Amino acid sequence: MTNRKLVLTAEDDANDAFFLRRAFEEALSSCQVIHVSDGQEVVDYFECNGENLKQRGRALPDLLLLDLHMPRMGGLEVLAWLGSRREFGHLPKVVLSSSDLEEDKAEAQSRGACDYYVKPADFPTLVSIVRELTAKWLSTQVKAVERIPAPTE
Repeated sequence: MTNRKLVLTAEDDANDAFFLRRAFEEALSSCQVIHVSDGQEVVDYFECNGENLKQRGRALPDLLLLDLHMPRMGGLEVLAWLGSRREFGHLPKVVLSSSDLEEDKAEAQSRGACDYYVKPADFPTLVSIVRELTAKWLSTQVKAVERIPAPTE
């Protein structure tokens, strides 16, 4: 039995989702990536918690990677929803967004994001970001969820 790490990604742009999957393949081939298209699908994935999650054939992800701006439910709303459920408190939640606004980063942090990355314009940089976040959040040495530092004013 392999000890593959599971990453749940929420990204509404098909091209971004494709390149993100490819970046994971290049950076960490043993990682399993499950993709959903919006925040409501993230909630639907988690709605059955604990044993029900396993009974329905769903594993609890080792990492959640969220876009901020998606239809139906955005990343900030997903973070708030997850924050209201203790059973998901240990799950590392990372934002990967096209927004480089400090307000978005601060809001994501206040709602429970552990890290925040701005989507790069080129594939090699995306691969570097994926390598960095997998080393940081999927390492077996990670014992507790850390948080991004608050932005300085």
